[in-house]
Amino acid sequence: MNIGFVGVGRMGANMARRLKDRGFHITAVYDTNRSAATTLASELGCAAAQDFSEVTVGSDVIFTVVTDDNAMRTIFGGSGDNLLVNARGKLFINCATISPQVHVEVQKLAEKAGAQTLEACMASSITQAREGKLYLMCGGTEEAFRKAEPILKELAAQIRFIGKAGEAAKVKALVNMVMNINTALGLDLTMLREVFSQTGANSRVLDTDGEDMQKREHSCYFSAAHAAKDSGIALDLAKGVGLDLPLARATKEQYDEMVAEGLGELDKSGIAELTFKDR
Repeated sequence: MNIGFVGVGRMGANMARRLKDRGFHITAVYDTNRSAATTLASELGCAAAQDFSEVTVGSDVIFTVVTDDNAMRTIFGGSGDNLLVNARGKLFINCATISPQVHVEVQKLAEKAGAQTLEACMASSITQAREGKLYLMCGGTEEAFRKAEPILKELAAQIRFIGKAGEAAKVKALVNMVMNINTALGLDLTMLREVFSQTGANSRVLDTDGEDMQKREHSCYFSAAHAAKDSGIALDLAKGVGLDLPLARATKEQYDEMVAEGLGELDKSGIAELTFKDR
């Protein structure tokens, strides 16, 4: 099976490496960062595509791991070159954290082109992507899910089919909202980790990020810019059903502050350091 990738940053590149290791044929990779694409293409022995349609034509399945709603709309609906040119029979697996309604829009565009889409939202990080231990929440048609499942099993330790297009993205937004709030609290983390581990407030993010936050180790696994974007998605969903989420709103404001200070590419755990400095 021929597989292409659009978006080969921290996550996409390691997913491509994993599938290559597992015997899949990676035919083409594309990224707006041309250097990242050419370097990975050389490593994997595939093409560094210059056009979206070049990825589609050479692939049966195309993974997309892009930054935000605008990027998603561009790669699927941009005028002239886009992924849906000659896309009949192709399957697109979309892994970025974007707004649920954009997943629905993309599914409709793909169906008009005779293609299928599946959202495969990731609740894991770079190490898990490389080792094939992602947690994936999937949304779309069951037919698309069954078609994608053999490939996803090589990438994930656990896969959960949530429901129709957009539903998995809603769950992912909630996951990231809680994770980002925990990261942004800025409390004494030694105490917090010990208390949380013994109570109903236990949070996995304190297992995964707590030690790094205490040590001020901010190698970027999940950037503050992405945390701000994801927090915004959750707040938009809440607004749509008439909910006010003050903690989520305060969290987004802190990540927005990091971005405004030029720290958007710092790991989200860096918010704890900013919070302590302000006290």
